[in-house]
Amino acid sequence: MFLNKKKIILVISVFLLIFCLIFNQAKSQDLKVIDGDTIHLNGEKIRFTGIDTPELKQNCVKNGVINNCGVTAKEFLIEKIGDNKVECISNGKDRYKRTLAECFVNEESLSSYLVKSGYAFAYRKYSKKFIPDEDYAKANKIGMWSMEFQYPWDYRKNN
Repeated sequence: MFLNKKKIILVISVFLLIFCLIFNQAKSQDLKVIDGDTIHLNGEKIRFTGIDTPELKQNCVKNGVINNCGVTAKEFLIEKIGDNKVECISNGKDRYKRTLAECFVNEESLSSYLVKSGYAFAYRKYSKKFIPDEDYAKANKIGMWSMEFQYPWDYRKNN
């Protein structure tokens, strides 16, 4: 009887250890924010679909003061994600083999958040989904809409 109790305790301990390891792996993420619309999530390069953010070297001007709006867009994304888990819904791959996806934190679209904050644009060439968010930011002169700027696609073409 005593030997059977030891075996039972050992088996239960092993199962608890395995459960804890699996639970921690499911909860943790390897996340790196590359720029305002690109992240690396668990080894996968993800480009947010339907939006475009300024390039990291791209500047905007407000009242004669230069703002590195590309870095600001990245910082907005980092701040929004914080320590939260990012979940993405894939929409395939682009020509650079990046996963195209809409990503969420606490069920809020990061793309919608960036566009509504004025540090991303609805990429109308590929999607109409975020146009209302862009209209809101533009009407309220939020983020880049309060500055002189170049659209990211124009900046890339000229630089």
